[in-house]
Amino acid sequence: MLVLLNKPYDVLCQFTDDAGRRTLAPYVPQPGLYAAGRLDRDSEGLLLLTDDGGLAHRITDPRHKLPKTYWAQVEGTPGEAQLARLCTGVTLNDGPTLPAQVRRLDLPEAGPWPRDPPIRTRRAIPTAWLELVLREGRNRQVRRMTAAVGLPTLRLIRVRIGPHALDGLAPGETRVVA
Repeated sequence: MLVLLNKPYDVLCQFTDDAGRRTLAPYVPQPGLYAAGRLDRDSEGLLLLTDDGGLAHRITDPRHKLPKTYWAQVEGTPGEAQLARLCTGVTLNDGPTLPAQVRRLDLPEAGPWPRDPPIRTRRAIPTAWLELVLREGRNRQVRRMTAAVGLPTLRLIRVRIGPHALDGLAPGETRVVA
């Protein structure tokens, strides 16, 4: 079984938590499913869940280089040099990243759906949306990449993993695809 979930902001990618934080449990009623990969608590969007260990491995193993598409709302106005650095790869504290596909998005400043709580805003500092397609999955990679080029990420939404996309799924909703 493969289930798509639009993981809301401030939800852990696990089903239990001893500290009482929000988990996947209220959003995924099917038993025996596990997250194929991770999405940070402060990130939103597509999470794949499966009961098939082989499928989970194919989704998460970096050797398969499954593309993952993110929308990042960044602080500042991206310049061509910053976008070029993201496209060619950025050196992070754990080494250089693979090149990414990056483009500006024309999304409303509030984004595709309201976030609770909303992101911080500053009158004097504009924000912009970028689409980044990565083929690796390091810890907090998009946030670290955008910060490295001077564009801190304020909001991060994963919209696609390989052939699977949110396609209108609202936060907290699931769709069984296989």
